[in-house]
Amino acid sequence: MNEVTNEWFQIGKADELITELEQSGGIKELVIKDKKIVLTYHQGKFGALNNKCNHMGGPLSKGKLKNGCIECPWHYWRFNHQTGESVSSEASRHFAPNAGAVPQYTLKVDNEMLFINLVESKRIPATYSMSGNLSREPKREEGKIRVLGLSTTAMDSEYPRFSTSEELLKSALNQGEKELNIEAKFISLSNLNFRHCEGFYSKSERACTWPCSITKFDPADEMKIIYENLVHWADVVLVSTPIRWGNASSLYYKMAERLNSVQNQITLKNKVLIKNKVVGLIITGGQDNIQSVAGQMLTFFGELGFTFPAFPFVAHSLGWSSENMAQNMDYVQKSEYLHQESFELLQRSTQLCQTLINLENKTISMDRVAPRQSPR
Repeated sequence: MNEVTNEWFQIGKADELITELEQSGGIKELVIKDKKIVLTYHQGKFGALNNKCNHMGGPLSKGKLKNGCIECPWHYWRFNHQTGESVSSEASRHFAPNAGAVPQYTLKVDNEMLFINLVESKRIPATYSMSGNLSREPKREEGKIRVLGLSTTAMDSEYPRFSTSEELLKSALNQGEKELNIEAKFISLSNLNFRHCEGFYSKSERACTWPCSITKFDPADEMKIIYENLVHWADVVLVSTPIRWGNASSLYYKMAERLNSVQNQITLKNKVLIKNKVVGLIITGGQDNIQSVAGQMLTFFGELGFTFPAFPFVAHSLGWSSENMAQNMDYVQKSEYLHQESFELLQRSTQLCQTLINLENKTISMDRVAPRQSPR
């Protein structure tokens, strides 16, 4: 048990604590009167801070002590181990221009014993400018059905090539704008500069935030364009992908990993960000395995909250044994059947979406009707 001397709590023998801390990387977690504290030792000096990081409450005691600073294990924010003040580094600058200050506790050594006073300094919140307003509540604005065409084909913009999946996607959008009452937008992932998922969820589900921590603190990260369009703008999403070694494109998976921040809101807060939205798929390639690719993608988008039309994907492949890619490109480009099927997929998707919107509006309208008063 911790002994009390006036307002000071005895932690233990200073020399024994120094030895223990030096063997454990300079960091130790303490729990005193239900307070979680991170005790540190660096270059002959002890430090004690509140164990919660200023960002998402990450456990500082699970982090690292670097050059007299505690680095949070979740998102790499750094704080002086004695004062609790934020310290810039390549990692912390990337995520937090000003991380404020973590509450600090006073320590003293008396008669070879280390004591702590539990009166903590004031926490100074972090200040930063979020890139955009992604955290706003998703709300569908009035107007036409909004369709996002999302191409996941990897492409060098300086040396563009013909993409069969992108060809069918653009064809469907063009015909849809002419024949359907929709507003269409096309985005190619290959034109966006966005970072890989850094696996914060693997550290703790609470470390995977919405908006994504990378997007919040990295103005150059263009994944915010995908978040904005999937969560806030689009009613219907058509996703196109080539088949690469029996799978969807590497760009698709790079995007999918970053969308964990959307799905994780359901896990953490039972908050569904994707509602009454429809997704359809266009899958083409020189190799087969179409149903496997479609199955993975349908499962993934279903986990985000999307709904699917009947016959939710259009696909084409010349089969495993065919390596004649020039023939494959020529076939898709000239195939009236595949172009028409892609348009009809868009048509089914918009019809389903309109039905979902009408049902939602009807439900809202009924909810607004005041119930009758029962006769007394």
